[in-house]
Amino acid sequence: MKIQKIFSVIAFLCFSSSQINAQNGDIQASMNKFGTLLTIISQTYVDTVNETKLVDHAIVNLLQDLDPHSVYISPQDKEKMNEPLIGNFEGVGIQFNIIKDTILVVSPIVGGPSEKLGIMSGDKIIIIDDDTVAGVGFTNDKVVKSLRGPKGTIVHVSMKRNGEPELLDFEIKRDKIPIYSVDEGYMVDDKTGYIRVNRFARNTVEEFRAELVTLKKEGLENLVLDLRGNGGGYLNTAIELADEFLDRDKLIVYTQGRNFPKDETKSTLNGNFKKGKLVVLIDESSASASEIVSGAIQDWDRGIIIGRRSFGKGLVQKPYPLPDGSEVRLTISRYYTPSGRCIQRPYGDGTDKYYEDLRARYEHGELMNEDSISFPDSLKFQTRINKRTVYGGGGIMPDVFVGVDTSARSDYYFKLLRKGTFNKYSLSYLDKKRKSLLKTYPDKYVFHKKFVVTEEQLNDFIAFGEKDKVPKNEADLEKSKAEIENLLKAYISRGLFNSGSYMMEINEVDKTFKMAISTINDDTFDRLKLRY
Repeated sequence: MKIQKIFSVIAFLCFSSSQINAQNGDIQASMNKFGTLLTIISQTYVDTVNETKLVDHAIVNLLQDLDPHSVYISPQDKEKMNEPLIGNFEGVGIQFNIIKDTILVVSPIVGGPSEKLGIMSGDKIIIIDDDTVAGVGFTNDKVVKSLRGPKGTIVHVSMKRNGEPELLDFEIKRDKIPIYSVDEGYMVDDKTGYIRVNRFARNTVEEFRAELVTLKKEGLENLVLDLRGNGGGYLNTAIELADEFLDRDKLIVYTQGRNFPKDETKSTLNGNFKKGKLVVLIDESSASASEIVSGAIQDWDRGIIIGRRSFGKGLVQKPYPLPDGSEVRLTISRYYTPSGRCIQRPYGDGTDKYYEDLRARYEHGELMNEDSISFPDSLKFQTRINKRTVYGGGGIMPDVFVGVDTSARSDYYFKLLRKGTFNKYSLSYLDKKRKSLLKTYPDKYVFHKKFVVTEEQLNDFIAFGEKDKVPKNEADLEKSKAEIENLLKAYISRGLFNSGSYMMEINEVDKTFKMAISTINDDTFDRLKLRY
């Protein structure tokens, strides 16, 4: 890029600013100052410089001083960043960000190979195929080139996970990554159905409605909507999904910023589940669009929110294209729930502190004990109908808290998961047994009710793990036996049917899900005078 083109980028940025806020002398002076410096560097610096790289670094560092979600996106990265919301590809199946020169897993893509191996949100990629990638200036493009590849090829990745003293090694077999935003639903009992939404993408509401229609044919009257681990997506999709549940003319969300007036969005007559008991599951990884939906449902006393405090991402970004094809996604306003709660948690202490919040919650005990959470009176709000107390200031606090339960997890369990043994064994098992299994268990419901992991099969799995260099640990096996059998059944079920059948099995041992079903079946909705 020539120096003249750099000036056009700077001028464009300043011109865009003047569209939002009246141009003033300070902006013009800053532009002149930066342009003068670039000219001096270009004409007099001792070594040859890459002006394009200088400007890119300047923009990145400028945005880092604003907030954690204002970002610069190079021309080659724009399409790739949108793929999880609009397309598909072959690779390892993660969404990532590069934070302080470290690749951070934002979330594994449901149904992809990384999710199957137990890779988690917050994991930091340190090594890819024996090459250190942390602290060496790895770019988004390099990450994509390293992790993507033809289906069936292998990539070895070492990750740092909070709370783990050593790097965790994963052997990931690349696959075609299905980008569905809604897992196939299922009926829990005669009246209650379950649907999991894993992101808010272009086709989410369409997928949700299709699942709802199917479940209504099976007798659905009550619904468990699972938004755990859902990091968000399109704002309009969140609004459309909330509209599925709320009566007409109810405020869903409003946005407001320094230079953007209050903008309210209300519900319509449209919607396929405006009546019936509704439970929404959230956790510390539920963010942005997930918080808009759960906040609207909570504030209108339409349903019960169960789980743990959500992430707290309530900043609105607007894309601003730059002349060279790159883009700045700039925070322009904040989200507010119908009761007036700001979803966004504080970020004034810097990006590092902001992204360490989840670890701080764990260390503080918030993920295990509700008593460890306290809010000042200034963050108290009231729901719109029943005047129940709810809290703002950083995420959605559930009506019913359910802490993390790791009592049945062990090192042996996690080694089997990280090594991919569950996935490898289930694939090997299904290669031999698929036809006979489908004959015995023609659908996911029959499989769920009748398939049992026998002692013989468990021993076969353990032996398979030993061949996979995961030695048997008697004490850990005793501790995690039920979890291992459940996950093994879930993997086999997913291989036979789909991701919805996987969740059907996983939910069997999930405390949050069990609480949801209990809440639907007891008197909680009537006691809280909720609208259903």
